[in-house]
Amino acid sequence: MTTLAERLRQPGLIVAPGVYDMVSAKLADAAGFDALYMTGFGVVASHLGLPDAGLATYTDMVGRVRQIAEGTATPLIADGDTGYGGLLNVDHTVRGYEAAGAQAIQIEDQEFPKRCGHTPGRRVIPLADAARKVKVAAEARASKDFLIVARTDARTAHGLDEALRRGEAFLKAGADILFIESPESVEEMERIGRTFGVPLLANMVEGGRTPLLGRGELEALGYKVAIFPVAGLLAAAGALQALYAHIKAAGSSRDWDGTLYPFPDFVRMIGFERVWAFERAHPEEPS
Repeated sequence: MTTLAERLRQPGLIVAPGVYDMVSAKLADAAGFDALYMTGFGVVASHLGLPDAGLATYTDMVGRVRQIAEGTATPLIADGDTGYGGLLNVDHTVRGYEAAGAQAIQIEDQEFPKRCGHTPGRRVIPLADAARKVKVAAEARASKDFLIVARTDARTAHGLDEALRRGEAFLKAGADILFIESPESVEEMERIGRTFGVPLLANMVEGGRTPLLGRGELEALGYKVAIFPVAGLLAAAGALQALYAHIKAAGSSRDWDGTLYPFPDFVRMIGFERVWAFERAHPEEPS
């Protein structure tokens, strides 16, 4: 399969759905995307049942990176938050994510504890400190094909000019992909695209601060990567809520008129066919 670094040099928008557990990862992997995005918001919510507010640790996240990377074939972009600490922590995080099988890591410039990029209360560290984090991240990787996605959250509190200034500094520090978080209009997105001649990432959050655009619109604005971090999570949560309400009211799922993933297909998707083949090849002897 084409690596993310190779795909980045090819024409066309890279669309990456958010994955947060192995079911979402396997379904997205089978759909034929160019990349998957391991969403910190979704992993923290599904794994810990907590908000994406700096509560997950490096250990929580790198284990999920390894699990998803080993269980899929599609290149994985993984959310590394702030690097889980200072410069030494960033070095350790980048090395760990790369060894776990990710092909790119996202590092952001928020103060700890960080926040989801489409929620209030985000604060950023000084620009010089943020650029040093990006520089350390770029130096820590074993291969230049492991990509550094440098994200700034400065737009919301400090305005677009400061976010653009940080983007320039992150490029000089060694970033491969720029992620200007939470532009609030198409005009702002257009300005970002005009400012940088490098791969840009758009964060498409349903109900978030940034306009939700289509493939052609994003390409025309100059974006190279579009992530949809919570679309799958929100779809699953909506379906579960509706189904559980029906079971509670009816006492059964029999008359449910929503869409259920066919049980035989799910059994195959999750890997039972290998189990059955193994059991046929290695039958248990009666005791």
